[in-house]
Amino acid sequence: MLLYASTVFLSAFLLFQIQPVITKLIQPWFGGAASVWTTGLVFFQAFLLLGYLYAHWINTRLRPATQSVLHAALLGASLLFLPVTPGAGWRPAGGEDPAWRILGLLTVTVGLPYFLLSTTAPLVQSWYARSGRHLPYRLYAVANLAAVVGLVAYPFAVEPFLATEVQARAWSGLYAAFCILCIGVAVLATKESPSPREVPDGSGPTPLRTLLLWLILAFLPSMLLVAVTNYLTQSIASIPFLWILPLAVYLVSFMICFGNEELAPRGVFVRLLAVALIAMAYFLWQPRLAEHVRVTVVVFSAGLFVCCLFGLGELVRHKPHPRHLTRFYLMVAVGGALGGFTVSIVAPLVFPGYFELPLALAAFGALALGLTFRRSWRTDVLWITVCLFLAATVFVHARSFLKGSLAAERSFYGTVRVIDFPSLRENETVRVMVHGGTDHGRQFLSPDLRRQPTSYYGLRSGIGLLLSHRGPAPLRVGVIGLGAGCLAAYGQKGDCYRFYEVNPMVVRLANDYFHFLSDTPAKVDVVVGDGRLSLAKENPQAFDILVVDAFSGGSIPVHMLVREAFEQYFRHLKPAGVLALHITNTWLDLAPVVAEAARAFGASGIVIHHLGAPELEVSHSTWALVTRNGALFDEPHLKAAGVPLAPRPGVRMWTDDYSNLVQIMK
Repeated sequence: MLLYASTVFLSAFLLFQIQPVITKLIQPWFGGAASVWTTGLVFFQAFLLLGYLYAHWINTRLRPATQSVLHAALLGASLLFLPVTPGAGWRPAGGEDPAWRILGLLTVTVGLPYFLLSTTAPLVQSWYARSGRHLPYRLYAVANLAAVVGLVAYPFAVEPFLATEVQARAWSGLYAAFCILCIGVAVLATKESPSPREVPDGSGPTPLRTLLLWLILAFLPSMLLVAVTNYLTQSIASIPFLWILPLAVYLVSFMICFGNEELAPRGVFVRLLAVALIAMAYFLWQPRLAEHVRVTVVVFSAGLFVCCLFGLGELVRHKPHPRHLTRFYLMVAVGGALGGFTVSIVAPLVFPGYFELPLALAAFGALALGLTFRRSWRTDVLWITVCLFLAATVFVHARSFLKGSLAAERSFYGTVRVIDFPSLRENETVRVMVHGGTDHGRQFLSPDLRRQPTSYYGLRSGIGLLLSHRGPAPLRVGVIGLGAGCLAAYGQKGDCYRFYEVNPMVVRLANDYFHFLSDTPAKVDVVVGDGRLSLAKENPQAFDILVVDAFSGGSIPVHMLVREAFEQYFRHLKPAGVLALHITNTWLDLAPVVAEAARAFGASGIVIHHLGAPELEVSHSTWALVTRNGALFDEPHLKAAGVPLAPRPGVRMWTDDYSNLVQIMK
């Protein structure tokens, strides 16, 4: 048992360590978008399905000795893929939908090793059961325990201490050890196998109704997992903690249900499910509740946990005899892959907004009603009421998203809406671009005011003070992050503003619905593509000011704050040029990270906090200004508004190989 369990544990640990490792390696190539993680989930679920399909096929079609030889050969071949570091040729050119490129990159880089790791849990369980031992499903609980350990260890024990390249090489070394261990288990299983006459026939038919039930019970928790992950990363921030937390919750529920199904009794969880669904739906009815970050994270994590315990508890209650074990896991994998594929690939093509979350909640309600119908009249009334409320939530959520929207579109980089609403100024209307839950620029519509800077770029903001107190000479300004194009309002005749925007949809909406780019007397260029990658391809631009404003969901992507990014920034700045970084954030203090980068490049800086001016449609903001021209900060307007950019003990320079979000949480 120890040998079997050790093999399963190591395989699952590696299976779920590679997800954050490889995602962090490639995320800088794709604009730091949270969708890199959810697209990766689709890949991992699809290859998990292929692994389970392979396990089912060899378990039902091949003799034990043949299984061992084939599997050992594939394990040996997979060593040729090590180390699992992606080739530079997969970097995007800019402007295309990155989803298919990410799937191709992952297939070539980690495809075969991940596929073989995916086969381990069902295959080793089937070998264990074939040798006459009992309780093979307990090994699945071991696998999920290892998966949770792998995920939770990453942000706290791996990421802060090991460079990303080192992480990939360490993973590769552990994978080689796993191959040796797994080959040993295969040999042992062959020796312990009973004679052919004693091998139970696993090819007997399973009723279609049962197969569909397994699929649905696996599909809905997976769909809700990816939908909740999308909601948290788009509404709060795109950080690894919020990628990993929902997946860890999902895996813990697997571990509990498959370890001991009595820990998730239907009678208890069917009532908790009603509370969880209503609580999550209420947050969708009241979008402003998402501003309460900790409460939002707790409600949706707890809600996901309860939903998964209910759905997976039902799945375990309907599990088959061990002779049908691989078929059962195959349907579980099909359901899981379909859930991820529906949210990450189908939903962006079908829905203009994140409608899959309320739909997943409504589907869970319908599932509970179907499984408990006619048990008692009280239960029927409860679930009919809950289902009506959830159906109304789908309608209200879609209606509130679309209501008043001049445009509402969705792409790999999230949802973008353009909305008009009354301003606090009398008889004035404001047009705003909203990306997920973040204001990406607003503009007065009256001709007298529409060139006035708003949002995070007001006259008293850090960037506003810098651009409004300028000399007579023309300025060359680079801006990473277009939004509505609000910064172009500061442009004057002879200036050149060069915007870098990763999302082509934002470029189109900024031109079609806002006037900042067309009204400015400055020359405007827009480069479609990730700002950092675009700068790396260009000759030095000699910017007087370079603005980094590539935030999403309230946080600047990590890859814009690392040494490699600052090398590009200073390469494109004039010797006395100014780097302006928008670091407004509700729960990450990014100033110490910028301070370390400034010190590393021989520069100094200040931080300017502005409380905003609602009557002028100006939001609160925090800007860091960095330059090698220290005399700039003696200017009265900056000296009065700014505080020195100070390092924090323990915070060191971030690189593509190292970052530590835990230590800069507020």
